[in-house]
Amino acid sequence: MRLLLVEDDPMLGNSLKQALQAQHYVVDWVQTGLSALTALQTEHFDLAVMDLGLPGLDGVRVIEEVRDQRLPLPILILTARDSVEDRVRGLDAGADDYLLKPFDLNELLARLRALGRRNNAAVAVSNELRYGDIVLDTTHHQASFQGQPVNLSRREFLLLEVFLSRPGQVFTRQQLEQSLYGWGEEVESNALEVHIHHLRRKFGNEVILTVRGVGYRLATENRA
Repeated sequence: MRLLLVEDDPMLGNSLKQALQAQHYVVDWVQTGLSALTALQTEHFDLAVMDLGLPGLDGVRVIEEVRDQRLPLPILILTARDSVEDRVRGLDAGADDYLLKPFDLNELLARLRALGRRNNAAVAVSNELRYGDIVLDTTHHQASFQGQPVNLSRREFLLLEVFLSRPGQVFTRQQLEQSLYGWGEEVESNALEVHIHHLRRKFGNEVILTVRGVGYRLATENRA
């Protein structure tokens, strides 16, 4: 999942970015409300973690703008503002959850998983994505095929999660690369093809189909 982190504290922002990346999130980090709004208007994100006390445009105004534009983005507020009025204002602006600083990382991760499930019908019932003999455990970041564990790199896992979450969708190269790489990360010209080749080798050549001139999609036939 691609996540936008909006946090103006450099130390906390950097620590959070590293912790979230370790949990297989693709994280883009901005430090101002205006940068957050620009990113959300021009890029696709699956989740956002939003501080309220931002320089310039504060977090509540960013959330209000996002909701005014009807962007279907789950937003978790992460802030030191602990008054009831602040919580009500943030939730009424359109946030989906509210977590106070200081916080426990495991609780933050659990809340993000819950928001991801709520926004994705494919994992609404459990933390597993299934396709034929493929099982992807999105909580523990484990994969299996025909009952046997399969070792996946971080980006192989992310790529397979994208396909299994929306099995009928055709993804362009740009969409897939945005799901795998954050801003500033170098993307080699054939990196996507290499990841897809590895997935086909581990799960079968027919699992991911090439749609000529468009991109890739998960095969829709029943392979169970």
